[in-house]
Amino acid sequence: VQLQASGGGLVQPGGSLRLSCLVSGLTSETYTVGWFRQAPGKEREGVSYIGDSRKNYADSVKGRFTISRDNAKSTVYLQMNSVKPDDTAVYYCAARRGYTLISSLWRQQERYDYWGQGTQVTVSS
Repeated sequence: VQLQASGGGLVQPGGSLRLSCLVSGLTSETYTVGWFRQAPGKEREGVSYIGDSRKNYADSVKGRFTISRDNAKSTVYLQMNSVKPDDTAVYYCAARRGYTLISSLWRQQERYDYWGQGTQVTVSS
């Protein structure tokens, strides 16, 4: 199983960016995906997750970020709108088999079995 995060880059405050997470090796299976981020000097934190139809977001990104998935393309997206300098971080996607993750536990990183390499997002003018 491999996850490849892409779409990061430099964006101005208030701008938009769409991250993609390509999941390979789980084509014939169901899986849950989470997005996490790690800013310099800070611990990695949960941003959002998507199961079958369930989704959740960190309070800091609610109303600005939208997670979605295209199963035909084995890809999960994170649409980032109205970005702020505080959104600057390396963004990682992670996956686990099935849809059994209890929604309230989505931030717990140990519940994900597979991780991508991360993509840098820098919000700056």
